[in-house]
Amino acid sequence: MSSMTSPDAMSSSGTSGRRLTWLPRDPTVLLAGGMLVAIIALAVSAPWIAPYDPYQTGHIPFLPPSFMDGGSPDFLLGTDQQGRDLLSRLLYGTRNTLLTGFLAVLFGGGTGVTLGIIAAYFQRLDPPIMRCVDVLLSFPAILLGLSLAAVVGPGTLPVIIALSIAAIPDVARITRSTALVVMGQEYMEAGRAIGLSDSTLIVRYLGLNCIGSVFVFLTLRFGQVILIGAALSFLGLGVRPPEAELGMMASQGRDALFFAAHIATLPSLVIFVMVLCANLLGDALRDALDPRMRNL
Repeated sequence: MSSMTSPDAMSSSGTSGRRLTWLPRDPTVLLAGGMLVAIIALAVSAPWIAPYDPYQTGHIPFLPPSFMDGGSPDFLLGTDQQGRDLLSRLLYGTRNTLLTGFLAVLFGGGTGVTLGIIAAYFQRLDPPIMRCVDVLLSFPAILLGLSLAAVVGPGTLPVIIALSIAAIPDVARITRSTALVVMGQEYMEAGRAIGLSDSTLIVRYLGLNCIGSVFVFLTLRFGQVILIGAALSFLGLGVRPPEAELGMMASQGRDALFFAAHIATLPSLVIFVMVLCANLLGDALRDALDPRMRNL
């Protein structure tokens, strides 16, 4: 009986697969996906490709990028206010920013998906779970970050915890609404009728039929998490100096904005590109899985 597959599920899977075939031919998807993959690859390779130690001081401070007047060919993107190579710090800062975003989406998204599916499947647990989700929804991520930083001090861990908690409510609500639609399908009733266990129904049928919509939302949420995480670091709640992180680097460059704008502009530009690419990919996946969106 475990091999039971519903006609609705097979039709939906096949239709979704056909819709996804146009993604590799979409120039927007190719550009956004290629840039995001390149940024991730550069960030992961930072220890091997960074031209200098990102914490090494002693170079000439406030050097502009090499392609600008006054720049040095030894420092492609110039130096910061302490004479540290900005390219090296951008590579390491991007790695820390991406790691924070991935962990927050992983923990927050996983918790939200679990709560949403449990609330949809076990109706008696729906009211208490969703009321707790509503409570979490009332706390902004920045307020959570400030509260955690006041208790445990600034650092990466409070930011990840704050971003994870902030991601739970939206993910839980999206998952619950999707799971309720799946719960109304005939194959769920058929599975119960033939005696399949709750764990089998949840994992093999409810979860698998919800994962597509949830994944699209998590892709869009990833860009938001990066942006909020950078904002928390901009406020001084993220990694501690001299550790590199894009939001903190943008904050440290504020004082030199009028005579060395590259110090704050370059990390801000990297944040912008990452968030834009994540949003474009999320929109493309949503359009592929919902044909009504492609006709708008």
